[in-house]
Amino acid sequence: MLDNVLRHLEALVAFDTRNPPRRIGTGIFDYVRAQLPGFRCTLSDHGDGALALLAVRGNPSRVFNVHLDTVPASPAWSADPLRLRVTAERAIGLGACDIKGAAAGLLAAARATTGDAAFLFSSDEEANDARCIEAFLGAAHGYAEAIVAEPTGCEAVLAHRGISSVRLRFKGEAGHAAGAAALEASALHQAMRWGARALELVDGEAQRRFGGLAGLRFNIGRVEGGIKANVVAPSAEVRFGFRPLPSHDIDELHLRFGGCAAPGALERYEETFRGPPLPAGDETTAEVQRLAARDLADTLGLPVGDAVDYWTEASLFSRAGMTALVYGPGAIAQAHAADEWVALEQLQRYAGNVARILSL
Repeated sequence: MLDNVLRHLEALVAFDTRNPPRRIGTGIFDYVRAQLPGFRCTLSDHGDGALALLAVRGNPSRVFNVHLDTVPASPAWSADPLRLRVTAERAIGLGACDIKGAAAGLLAAARATTGDAAFLFSSDEEANDARCIEAFLGAAHGYAEAIVAEPTGCEAVLAHRGISSVRLRFKGEAGHAAGAAALEASALHQAMRWGARALELVDGEAQRRFGGLAGLRFNIGRVEGGIKANVVAPSAEVRFGFRPLPSHDIDELHLRFGGCAAPGALERYEETFRGPPLPAGDETTAEVQRLAARDLADTLGLPVGDAVDYWTEASLFSRAGMTALVYGPGAIAQAHAADEWVALEQLQRYAGNVARILSL
């Protein structure tokens, strides 16, 4: 089966699906559709370059999801990123690990089996704009379980962190830096005070745990503002993000982070992206869903791996009430890297396990 997986992967890597710029087009979906004879295929355009293909055979209750978009290629690639290179142990190409290798495995497994199957191929995961999955979940899809492909080393991941990105706007009053009021009037000073209090907040969550994960991940990614050293900054902007545990309440965390600013210092607090943790829900619901996902992995004969710190769209399926887990070939350390690669052994194992699951 590995030869077929590599044949599909070579074709999939050759399609330029870098996101951004998100001009993916229908070519890769035409290829996927042509490899799935006997499937009922529906291509949906959700706007702004977000396309999704649902391919169904028979009457399945479980859907496999894989995204076909990739990150942009860095200048550090040693060869054409859109041309698959195969060595004795690796397949190298943009998206080979994250996560076109899984898409190739699904196509090979589909051709090797005849049982019920449902595949959802999406194209917006790398843009932090989950309109493909949200549209699927908003329809009467009828599926109870979801297996979402991301690089997990062919182990079932049952839990991961959520993600939230925020833009803060601090207000100040321009003036000469020599003035006595400069310490309080500077928007940049307010931003720095906020940052110190936010870091203290994060330190206070260090003992929180869920499913092998601990603490709250946090990063101040960008600070902008001010004019020059002797002018009080009239405004400042901070971009930060945090990655909560499934047991965290994201809305409560936003209230606490907003409360780290001095009264009247904030002009705007805007969440720009949110992805729930896996499993989704409050602490009690999340544990129930985690146990259901573990039962699903056991039923399908998949080894269970550790919870992970990165975010996946499996949490969106979980939030919609489906039993969801993450399972795919490759290691996250290779994802988004120059000369991205996936081990041939992982591709073969993944395709073989999918074929076995489709035959159950």
